[in-house]
Formats: sequence, structure tokens, C-alpha cells
Amino acid sequence: MYEEFYGLREKPFNKTPDPRFLFQSAKHAEALARLQLAVDEQDIVLLTGDIGSGKTTLSRALIDSLDRSYHPVLIINPRLSPAQLLQIVALRLGIEDAGRQRHGMLEGINAKLYELYEAGKRTLLVIDEAQLIPTKATFEELRLLTNFQLDDRNLLALVLIGQTELRERLDRKQYRALRQRVSMQFHLGPLDAGETQEYVKHRLRVAGRETELFQEEAVGRIFELTGGVPRRINIIAGNALIEAFGKDAPLITQEIIESVVKDG
Repeated sequence: MYEEFYGLREKPFNKTPDPRFLFQSAKHAEALARLQLAVDEQDIVLLTGDIGSGKTTLSRALIDSLDRSYHPVLIINPRLSPAQLLQIVALRLGIEDAGRQRHGMLEGINAKLYELYEAGKRTLLVIDEAQLIPTKATFEELRLLTNFQLDDRNLLALVLIGQTELRERLDRKQYRALRQRVSMQFHLGPLDAGETQEYVKHRLRVAGRETELFQEEAVGRIFELTGGVPRRINIIAGNALIEAFGKDAPLITQEIIESVVKDG
């Protein structure tokens, strides 16, 4: 649509969690480094953040950063009973004959994890939107999966990613057994004003634009409107490109941002 007009190869502010577009602010870079370290140690990790803070994109960047010695398993819709969780994990590990009985599925998963370990593979289980896990029983099943271990190492790393209420939930007394197993936790906050400027420039560069497109005042206004939350930035900046294209405007000005907000 507007890509050719603005010298872009693709849309720079899509809402999909494409790790190529991950802007490594100090917060995001630290979170990614901590996640990588914890996964390398085969530990349990908790990453939280507000809606639209970039958690999902960060999880995809984590998976993409792993070499072939890792076997990642990603679950993006964790509204699962304990049995459904085990079935999905077994399936993603390539176990086709685990059956539907809990004991058989656990035995099959344990055997597969050890088989992967013997082949030089480390297994990683990433649960995105983990605040949607419906019951304590499913969390307990996750904790039991991390019990699969050798004398000197765990056979499974677990990364729990979710909104702020996930941390609050795990702080409750009934989740103490799992909470005590968490080796690393990190909360992903919004971008500051300077990071918002760099975030917009970064996404434009990845999409193919090297020269200025958004005037500094325009991005400053975007920061005021979004509080530095990446998903909100993407919405306003993407709409601004459409608005400016319709007006044949060569640059995105503060006036265009105001027009987008007014129309929206």
C-alpha cells in the first residue's frame, strides 16, 4: 500500500511478534540475556509485563537465538487441563503413542526427554500467556514436569510468560511449591521517551527505510499518547503511515499524529 511510496520493503509496524523487529532496549536486552542464561541452566523462568510490552516478541527472539542443540516446545494457548497439557507436550516432543492415561504420558515424556539428552539436545518448554492457565492443577503438572532430572541437571527448562497478574497469582500460598522453583524472574516495563524514538527508527530500518520518516516531535507525541507501550506505538505509527500516504505527505508530522488520534 504505502510501502513503495516511503521506500519500505514491508510494513514496519505490524502487530505480529516477528523477532526481526525486536528492539533491544536496555530492558529487553537484559530480559533476553537472563532468559538465555536460565534456559542454558535448564531452570524455571518467569517473565511478566503489561499488555503490549513485547513479551511474545521476546519469547520468539529467545527461541530464534537458540542453536540446534535445543529442542523448543512453544504453547501459545494454555487454557488447558492437566491431561490436555501433557497431551500437547507429548505431541510436540514427537511422541505419538503416549496414550491418554496420565501415567503413560508422563513415562513417555520422561523417556523422550532422556532420549533427547542422550542425543545432546536440551529441551525448552515456553508457555506464552501463562496467566490464562485455568487451574492450579495445570500449574502443578508443569511443576512435576520439571522434576524430570538427572543427578547433576534438569532435563527440561520452563519459561512462563504472562501479564502482571501471573506474578501476583504465583505469589499466592497455594502456588508456593512452583514459586520456590523459579530461579529467575523479570518484569518488562514500557519504553521511555528516548527509547520510543529509537524503537520507531529501528522498526523503520528493519523494514528498509534508513532516512528520517517520523519527525522527532511526532514520535514525542506518540510517546505521550502510548506511555511507551510497544503495541500501542505500533497502532498509532501504522495508522499515521496510512494517513500520511493518503495526503502524499513525505514525512510524518505531529499534525498527522493528532489527526490519527482525532479520527480514531
